[in-house]
Amino acid sequence: MDIPREFVEAMIKHALEDDPNECCGILASKAGKIVKQYAMTNTEHSPFRYSMDSKELFNTYMEIEDERWELAVIYHSHTHSPAYPSATDVRLATWPEAYYILISLMNKENPDLKAYTIVDGVIQEEKINIAE
Repeated sequence: MDIPREFVEAMIKHALEDDPNECCGILASKAGKIVKQYAMTNTEHSPFRYSMDSKELFNTYMEIEDERWELAVIYHSHTHSPAYPSATDVRLATWPEAYYILISLMNKENPDLKAYTIVDGVIQEEKINIAE
C-alpha cells in the first residue's frame, strides 16, 4: 500500500491531537491513490475505544460515493498499546476491502504505524510504502 507522506503525517498529527483518547478516521482513494483524509470525531471520547460520529460518517460516505472514490483506509490510534488490532477492532472490521491502519502512541516521539487487512476475523499485516 502506497501512502503519500502528507497523509501519514496527518494521521499521526490527528492521533497526537486527540491523545489521550483514540482518534479515528478514513482515507479515500481514486484509482488506488490516496486523495483525501477524513479526520472523524471519536464519540466515545475514550483512550480504549472509538466510534465514528454517525453524521460525519454519513457525509463522508456520501462524498466518497459522489466523487466516485473508494474507502481505502479506516484508521485509529492505540494510546497505550501496540499498533496491532485488538479483539474489538477485529469484531468491528466490517469493510473487507479496506486497509486498517493503527497508530500506536506508546512512544509519542516516534509513533508506530502499521496496516492490516482483516477479513472474516483473519488479520494480515500489509506493507506500507511512504511515498514522497
